Amino acid sequence: MGQKRVTVAREYLNKLTNGKAMPALALRDNKTNIWEPVGEENLYAFVDESAGFVLTDNSGYILALVDKNGISKTIVQGVTKEQKEILVKAFQNDNILEYKGKVTLPV
Repeated sequence: MGQKRVTVAREYLNKLTNGKAMPALALRDNKTNIWEPVGEENLYAFVDESAGFVLTDNSGYILALVDKNGISKTIVQGVTKEQKEILVKAFQNDNILEYKGKVTLPV
């Protein structure tokens, strides 16, 4: 189930980013050592790569589609400020809400 949700989120994000989306987390730990699929909902979040989450040599943002708990399902690295502004408008047009909590990124 989690893998299907990751696939759907990645396909959507690939349409907006010219195929740059990578899969992230399909399962989440519910703190009882029982792994559950990521949530069905898609919310967007931008993480500043200079905030200690540098995964590439690019500066900018990591864009993640996350569930309601902030578990990332798909990510795009190296998003510029200009690209971020365009993507935010696309999410607003598609009624995708912004996630404002702590984002869990793949290690």
